[in-house]
Amino acid sequence: MVIWMRPEQAAVGRPAERSRAEITAAAVALADREGLAAVSMRRVAAELGTGAASLYRYVATRDDLLDLMTDSTAAGYDLPEPTGDWLADLVEVGRQARRIMRRHPWLPALVTARPVLGPNGVDVLEHVLGVLAAQPAGAAAKLEAFALMNAFTAVFVQHELGGGEPATRHHAAYLRQVAAAGGHPRLAAALTEAAAPADGPADHDEADRYEAALARVLAGLLTPPR
Repeated sequence: MVIWMRPEQAAVGRPAERSRAEITAAAVALADREGLAAVSMRRVAAELGTGAASLYRYVATRDDLLDLMTDSTAAGYDLPEPTGDWLADLVEVGRQARRIMRRHPWLPALVTARPVLGPNGVDVLEHVLGVLAAQPAGAAAKLEAFALMNAFTAVFVQHELGGGEPATRHHAAYLRQVAAAGGHPRLAAALTEAAAPADGPADHDEADRYEAALARVLAGLLTPPR
């Protein structure tokens, strides 16, 4: 049973001294400073000046705590009324997702490994479905678009923050070596075109690259075939 389906505190026993929100905020602050690996019930309890055993009255497991942390970040979205341009509105949601994930560098790994929807995440999903209300794609495609947008953003931010940078460089060097050998002319042409000088600084802007790529992905998924 997910944590949001369980009462915050047992119906009997001592009055509450803490709250899930307080515990979650301490865990988020710890992860922001030291990374996700630092988050344990013991460390979070120490941040709050209490013992780990006392936290289990509110949060049963570390996984529950991770889910609370993920959902708490979704409170940072600004969800305005739809403009009527569904693609622009979805890209704006993605833009905010990228900003939130960059603010919490531990978050992308959780989004990909433990995708969850708590109360705040459900609010974001409801907003996305409202944006897509008049869009002719089916409900399944709309839900897929939401999930894909989150996963795409998480992977993009992980790359931005350098999580896979050494491996990326090594594979890029290998591909250049293979292309130079002459047996893969299409690969060589693609790499040459991709490495061509940009028209201006904006072409190198990561935010622009992210938004353009996300728009292509969402349009491809949600636009009916002609």
